[in-house]
Amino acid sequence: MNLLSQIDLFKCLNEREVMRYSSRCFWREYGENELVIDFEDESRDVRFLLTGRARVILRIATGKEIILGDMGPNDFVGEIAAIDNQGRAANVTVLNTSRMCVMPQSVFLDILAESPEVSLNIMRVLTSRIRKLNMRLTEHCFLQAKHRICVEIMRKSRPRIGHENQRVISPPPLQREIAERVGTRREVVSRQISALRKQGIVEKTPRALVIKDIPAINKIIEEGWEDD
Repeated sequence: MNLLSQIDLFKCLNEREVMRYSSRCFWREYGENELVIDFEDESRDVRFLLTGRARVILRIATGKEIILGDMGPNDFVGEIAAIDNQGRAANVTVLNTSRMCVMPQSVFLDILAESPEVSLNIMRVLTSRIRKLNMRLTEHCFLQAKHRICVEIMRKSRPRIGHENQRVISPPPLQREIAERVGTRREVVSRQISALRKQGIVEKTPRALVIKDIPAINKIIEEGWEDD
């Protein structure tokens, strides 16, 4: 049954509220690489991802793209347009077969007005996003591309199971995606990863990018912050 109680954000609602709001929402399936929201679109609904993965991308007039972030189950997008009545701020495309709850603007605003707990949770999510965007803005202002690439590699990595003091990205990231996340060209990413491999800092396998020397890559990042 299609109910908002499937979404973590709305678990605080009582059964009556869940039924009332759920009946006013829509539930949609999206195919791989299908566009969900287009930049500057005039729609105002909020999309909650139930299954699958999606990517938020900013495309500028020259055709260049910046990846703003990825979405997983329980993440949501579209709240900015629902709140300020302006056009969509980015594109959203699903990466694989996905299912979403489509919540009309009127329902979203009704819940915010009637549920202080949901409103507080929304504000916490928004403040977390602002902090992350501020950090990325700082990186773009003060770090060169080669340093931003190292930051992004560390940000996407996770501890490597069975290998103390190593981290891993699996599957290995596409160079184009790293470039779109840090605002540079794919060729710059290729050169930097090649340099890290020659220094023995990272190792690329068919299934992963392994960070073998964490202190060394952190030193490169620290040097970036110290440069004038």
